[in-house]
Amino acid sequence: MVISRDGQKIAEYKEFVGNTTNNLAEYLALKKALKIASTLNDDEITILSDSELVVKQRNRSYKVRSKQLKMIFREVNNLEKYFRSVSYRHVPRENNSAADLLANRAIDEYVLNIDKPNDSRQQ
Repeated sequence: MVISRDGQKIAEYKEFVGNTTNNLAEYLALKKALKIASTLNDDEITILSDSELVVKQRNRSYKVRSKQLKMIFREVNNLEKYFRSVSYRHVPRENNSAADLLANRAIDEYVLNIDKPNDSRQQ
C-alpha cells in the first residue's frame, strides 16, 4: 500500500499475507492502511482501492456475505472511529500500479526467502 498526502508519498508498506483470497488480502491491507493512517494526525482520509468489492462494501452498496469478511468489516468499522471522515473511492488497477508493485514484491520476497537456508553462519 502507498499512503500519500497532497499527492506526495509519505509511507509505503508491503507484507505477504499468506495463501488467501484476494478479497481477504484487500481487507487485511485496508486494516493496515487505517492503522498506519491513524498515526499521521489526519482526521479526514480517502482510501483509493482497485478492489471494487471492498469499495462497494465500505460504501454500503454491497452487503458483506462472507463470515470471515464480516469479522474484518467490523474491525475496519472500529478503526474508522479514529477519523472524523473516511471515504472510499475505486481506482482502476492500472492507476494503482505503485501499490500493485509493492504487493508483488512482498510475494516475491516471501518466495525467495523460502529457498534460503536459515544458517546465519554462511558467508
